[in-house]
Amino acid sequence: MAADVIERFVSKYETLSGRAHLAHGTESAAEAVLSVVQDAGGTRLAAAGLPDELTRTLERRCAHAGVELLKPPYDGRTLPGAIDAAHVGVSWAEFAVADAGALVEFATNDATRLVSTLPRIHLGIVRAEEIEESLLDAGPRIRAFMAAQPENATVTFISGPSRTADIEMRLTLGVHGPEMAHAVILDG
Repeated sequence: MAADVIERFVSKYETLSGRAHLAHGTESAAEAVLSVVQDAGGTRLAAAGLPDELTRTLERRCAHAGVELLKPPYDGRTLPGAIDAAHVGVSWAEFAVADAGALVEFATNDATRLVSTLPRIHLGIVRAEEIEESLLDAGPRIRAFMAAQPENATVTFISGPSRTADIEMRLTLGVHGPEMAHAVILDG
């Protein structure tokens, strides 16, 4: 992946009030996640959609740090409360769009969507080589996903924390979702 595409994504994401972190490998990604949890004074982390190797690394690192890791499979009877009780949610992004400064999350279950929307802080992790230049480049990937999942499929663009403006045009973060958002760009 060209460094300029990563830089464009980071610049745009941070313009939208998100924070970007570059991680070299799963240990570095887990370190970034735990750093955010600890900086927030959190003790509970909800995860969804992460690759097995990253999940195992987070399990080990969370156990050592005294952070409870909630992970799939989630008991449907405890949703959404179990995820809402987490201080931080971490989910996998299929790809990102540099020009939009957005992580793109594919979900086929409620748990994945809830992990990226209920906790006060969200971290989305994306592989560096999965950053697309523009929305036009993202179109074929989205169409393929929707065609393969004709029911219960959701595509979410996550471009920083939730934001809304009232009639007086005051921007407020975190009203309808996370008030803080982080993107971890996984290189290697």
